[in-house]
Amino acid sequence: MPPGTIYVIDDETNIRRSLTGLLEDEGYRVEDFPSAEEGSERIDAAPPDLLLLDVRLPGVDGIAFLQTLREGDASFPVVVLSGHATIDSAVRATRLGAFDFIEKPLDPERLLITVRNALEIRGLQEENRDLRSRALGPGEMIGDHPTMAALREEIGLAAPSRSRVLIYGENGTGKELVARAIHAESPRRDRPFIKVNCAAIPKDLIESELFGHEKGSFTGATEQRIGKIEAADGGTLLLDEVGDMSLETQAKLLRVLEARELERVGGRRAIPFDVRVVSATNKNLRGEIEAKRFREDLFFRLAVIPITVPPLRERAEDIPVLVDRFIRHFAEENGRRPLRFSTGAMDSLLGYRWPGNVRELKNLVERLLIMGGGPEITAEEVERVLHPASAPGGDDDSSTLRERVELFEMRILTEALRRNEGNVAETARELRTDRANLHRKMKRYGIRAKEA
Repeated sequence: MPPGTIYVIDDETNIRRSLTGLLEDEGYRVEDFPSAEEGSERIDAAPPDLLLLDVRLPGVDGIAFLQTLREGDASFPVVVLSGHATIDSAVRATRLGAFDFIEKPLDPERLLITVRNALEIRGLQEENRDLRSRALGPGEMIGDHPTMAALREEIGLAAPSRSRVLIYGENGTGKELVARAIHAESPRRDRPFIKVNCAAIPKDLIESELFGHEKGSFTGATEQRIGKIEAADGGTLLLDEVGDMSLETQAKLLRVLEARELERVGGRRAIPFDVRVVSATNKNLRGEIEAKRFREDLFFRLAVIPITVPPLRERAEDIPVLVDRFIRHFAEENGRRPLRFSTGAMDSLLGYRWPGNVRELKNLVERLLIMGGGPEITAEEVERVLHPASAPGGDDDSSTLRERVELFEMRILTEALRRNEGNVAETARELRTDRANLHRKMKRYGIRAKEA
């Protein structure tokens, strides 16, 4: 496998220098840090392929930091180094999932063999994880609705190019999944995929997150740090929720994208990069442009290829297959027997509008699978989750009168259609309304039924 990125955390300057020189001579990219705290910031921004971690560190020691990494589901291998090795520390490191435990003074040949083995095993694990996710993962783009077929076709056409893509879609529709699919089908698939959540990063830190910063460039900048754009060099950068980026940052991003080079905050050296930018938003950016909240020139740079992800309510026919995939995934993940959804339970799912889209459906399936008591999930169990305010004992003081009336009306329509086995004409007669009005109501609430 090709050389990877290795981080070294050791408080001894000479150790860091010697390890950096040794590993760089072998073709690895190396970054070093004198403490766990400083290494942690870099790991959060861009995890390494391998970490060499000293036991005795100022502040948080190596074993405690290793435990924190494992609690955070860090997947990269960690080789623990120690000049004061004890059986106890070796056992603790092994139990916490350390790949190996090496005593100082370090034997360069043994260290290199350990590094090669760790990276090779990591590569095999990632390959296996990728195969498993394709076979069962809840993040897979599932569905046979024509809108999904069109979406897959758009991804297939866009992926091989170098053009920038702007992904539109409501929250929970799977915009990041589309971005990852574009990356996976592109020539950059073996290079980094880096995500930046523009809505989650404070305004005064977004530039440092994107462009990086030099040591001492602002209060708290104790070490040099590369940004997400630099970390994504050769690969794909996802600007998630790009519509929430400040106008000031938009202007700087525009200049960087046009020049294809950046300067770290506090730096003076221009750093060239080769990154494909994919953006995602749940906002109408043309409306944001009219409201002077988004730059039109940046919009045209980002929206070379626009792709829209359909909301779940527009492809309700895919709900049964999505539910089946989620059931099997979460049952395996939690060591449980898969449960069935009754016909009534599935009808409730099909009659719901899903404001949270696929993410909401996935969370609902996981919750019912864990909390369900019997082999079959009933309509009542589904309704208690979907409409807690209307369930026995339920109350929702935050709902407006209009929202409560609409919820009540939707439930009446859904139950009447279920009683009449989806026959719209019979349902209209029962409710004493005309079929045209019933169709309008069904379309408004996203209720689908076969007209007999």
